[in-house]
Amino acid sequence: MNPSELRSTLALAGIFGLRMLGLFLLLPVFSIHARGLPGGEHALWVGLTLGIFNIVQACFYIPLGRLSDRIGRKPVVLWGLSLFVAGALICAAQDDLLWIAIGRGVMGAGAVSAAISAWVADLTREQVRTRAMALVGGSIALSFALSLVIAAPIYRLISLSGIFIVLAILGVAAMLVTHFVLPSNKPEVNIQQASLREVFLRPELMRLNLGVFVLHATQVAMFLVVPRLLVQAGLPLASHWEIYLPVVLLSFFFMAPILIFGEKKQKLRTILLLAIVLLLIAEFLFTNTSSVISIAIALLIYFVGFNLLEALQPSLVSRFAKESKGTALGVYNTTQSIGLFSGATVGGYLMDSHGDLSVFVMGAVLLVCWLIIAWSMGEMPPKSKDSK
Repeated sequence: MNPSELRSTLALAGIFGLRMLGLFLLLPVFSIHARGLPGGEHALWVGLTLGIFNIVQACFYIPLGRLSDRIGRKPVVLWGLSLFVAGALICAAQDDLLWIAIGRGVMGAGAVSAAISAWVADLTREQVRTRAMALVGGSIALSFALSLVIAAPIYRLISLSGIFIVLAILGVAAMLVTHFVLPSNKPEVNIQQASLREVFLRPELMRLNLGVFVLHATQVAMFLVVPRLLVQAGLPLASHWEIYLPVVLLSFFFMAPILIFGEKKQKLRTILLLAIVLLLIAEFLFTNTSSVISIAIALLIYFVGFNLLEALQPSLVSRFAKESKGTALGVYNTTQSIGLFSGATVGGYLMDSHGDLSVFVMGAVLLVCWLIIAWSMGEMPPKSKDSK
């Protein structure tokens, strides 16, 4: 990437990671804090308070993504970040489960992930776009790992309200970066945008949307069980970050050369299929793990595949929908959110009714179905030699 592409991609990856931090930072501490709040004794209400962020996001991804195609990315991202800040301040102002749920809903309404991904596509050449998407997708994994490391210490130091104030401050910083660092883009009025129906029913995009649904459904279901496996293997919950953080960082080390090879040799279809196979191998390993080392190896294999797909799929969406990137990525991110919700719901049901290992069996079945569908993919869309 040239300096302009790298600067813009890093700025957008930081903004994307901030939104994911708003989701992940509460996960290690919220259920404990909620016990002291009215209604906090009911796991359903606690879960809804956490999950409303994703539910509301799913409702706004498509409208905001489509709006960014029409009026440009910057105003949509600034609007979404302002809602993120407002929601964080609402959560910080009232230590009450209902108000925290309202604030989380407002934060989720600023659903700008599709606009950010489309903006990355606008500001990068197709020759380097997958690498740019890898940086943005990597912010998800890094936000997750960072949350596991810093959530408990920050909570002990400044409590839950302080965490929301920190998120609000970071949101304001992201708004300043958006306004002053990132270049404005203007919609190309000479290009006829595809209708929502056309974007939704385009076979290539349907295949990618199915993929992101399976990817995130199996991810959230898997992480319902993995912490239990680590505890059963003798690693206390407070030390789980000692596994997650190095595994995530190592996964980028192994993922990067695979991704670069795929781009240079134009073998992205092969890399995508390889990544699905890696996820499938990890699911099988989880069914027969009894030590911390074996769990860590399975996690490493999983995150290599996961990070490859997080980079490849949005890049391919932007190529298959050049005239309506924001709309297509809005549909893509909506499917992602539905996958997260479905994986948590079905995974929890399977754990209660059939035991922990049934979650990995479900994941393996879904991944085999995805592999069969992805196998029929044709050639990747050609790259424009001078496109940006």
